Parts: sequence; C-alpha cells; structure tokens
Amino acid sequence: MSSRPLAVVTGGAGFIGSHMVDLLVDRGFRVHVIDSLIGGRASNLARHQANSDVSLDERDVRALVPNDAVFAGAQLVFHFAGIGDIVPSIERPTEYMSANAQGTVHVLEASRHAGVRKVVYAASSSCYGLAPVPTREDHPIAPQYPYALSKYMGEQAVLHWRHVYGLPVNVIRIFNAYGTRSRTSGAYGAVFGVFLRQKLAGKPFTVVGDGTQKRDFLYVTDVARAFLAAAETDKVGEAWNLGAGNPQSVNRLVELLGGPVVYIPKRPGEPDCTWADISKIKKDLGWAPLVSFEEGVAKIVAEIDYWREAPLWDTQSISEATKTWFQYLGSR
Repeated sequence: MSSRPLAVVTGGAGFIGSHMVDLLVDRGFRVHVIDSLIGGRASNLARHQANSDVSLDERDVRALVPNDAVFAGAQLVFHFAGIGDIVPSIERPTEYMSANAQGTVHVLEASRHAGVRKVVYAASSSCYGLAPVPTREDHPIAPQYPYALSKYMGEQAVLHWRHVYGLPVNVIRIFNAYGTRSRTSGAYGAVFGVFLRQKLAGKPFTVVGDGTQKRDFLYVTDVARAFLAAAETDKVGEAWNLGAGNPQSVNRLVELLGGPVVYIPKRPGEPDCTWADISKIKKDLGWAPLVSFEEGVAKIVAEIDYWREAPLWDTQSISEATKTWFQYLGSR
C-alpha cells in the first residue's frame, strides 16, 4: 500500500481537472480520477497513468454510491465534473439540473461516507448574473439561464452538507478560466476554443458585438493552485471568487492571436465585463495569480494543434446555434 496521500478529482480528464491532477501528482499525491470522458480526454492523463500515479474511473458521477470504493482512504476531493454551455442548458434544463446539482449530491455522499478531510467544489461566477464590477462574494445571486442555476444549486448542496452533516467543504466561484486542454467538442461556447480553431483554419475570428467586452481571464494552472490552497486551509464553509482581477477585452485577445475579424450580434444576458473582486481569496489563502494574460495566450498558441479537431464555427453556424439563446434571453 502506497504511503502517498490520496485525492479524488471528478472531471479529472477534462480542462481544469487534468491540470489539478498534474499539480496533485507534483505535490506527492496519488489521484483517483472520475470522468465519463464525454468532455474529457484520457490522453490528458497518459503520462501519470504510465507511472501508476493516477487511476481513471470512467463513470458519470451520478453513478457514485455512498460507500464508493473509489473514495476509500481519500483525504481530498476536488469536484469539477459537470456539463457546461449556455444554449444547451436552455434546451435541456432537466439534464443540467441532474448532472450539475444531483451529480454533486452523489459526490458529497461518497465523500461524507469516506470521511474525507476536505471537499472543494468548482462553482461558477455565472451565479451573479449581470453584476456590477468588480464583483464581491456577497453580491446578490441572480442566475440568468439553467446552467448558472444548476451550478449554484450544486454550490448550495455543498454548503448544506456542511451545515447538516459537518462535511468539511469549500467553494470556489470561477470566473473565466483559460489555458491548454480546454474543451474542443460540443456546443458553441467559450471564446478561446472558437478562436483557436478559426486560427488553425485561417478563418476570421467571430467577435461578438464590438469586442470591447472584457472577461476576467485566469490561466488554468493558477486555478489549480487556488483549489489546492482551498483544500489545505483550515477554513471551512467558505466561498471565494477566483479570477485574475484584471479583465481583458476580446479585442486584446484577437490582437495577441493575430488574424482577421468579423463581427456578430451582441447576445442578451451576457455581461459587458466580468471582474472578480479577489481580495478575499488573497487574504484568506495567500493566493495570487502568477501567469500574465500575454504569457497564458502564448502557452496556448504553442499547443494550438490540440484544437485541430474542434468544431469550426462561422457567422452562419453561430447564428443557428444561438437561436434559442436569443429566443429565451432576448425577450426579457
């Protein structure tokens, strides 16, 4: 039996989860990954599996049971598994509530019965809706679409398990994570995946609105560091915002990537700026971002071939894909 501590990472073959696995292995952990591989890639874990540092369980988290063997002996649990994207959540709200809220309950019950030392939940800043910036943790909650609601319901479950069962938990509300290994398949969504595939194809970047909108982009290795700090702190029952605290415009991203641009209509329900007030997480955890936006974009461009099989979006396909968005969010 290995003397190294054990961590469980749900969604650990995915974007943020696989970087979390990297950090944990580097810090001397063994890691049990739970990932259905619908959005993740087993190849993201290959180098660790070869050294027997990481095991992969290809189940949906909703299949977990209270005394699940995967959690036996685990000290830390990091819960990233779930489904994202705005439009599919509007079209399939039941699926989103099941995966993101009920799936979280299954993780909590497995964690509780295993007696883990800490659970850290990956929440979403989308819970704030169209919030003033910089946004603090005490801003009123106002989800604008089912994805945001489902992630917030998962967060509420996490804190409820703390209240009722005494499960040691913390919550991190992620603003705009970016970096290598971000998702390459599925619905029209995050700007990086769209732009990188367009760059590979020599096609123009489809910029929403006039490109002046800003997002609080945080490089993924900085995200993983924050989650580990949230697991190792003595604090429990906390919720922290996580961003760089330095919003960047879409136009700046285009400038760094380099290439022609076409403009598409601005979408309802999207903020002009996301900007995390990160003073609480800095104070409580001693965490601060290390990777600049320019450095992070350069890291991604260096591995751009990762996105070669991603969907190639253009103005027409985006218009078709976002019809539901305009139908339901544009009428308010």
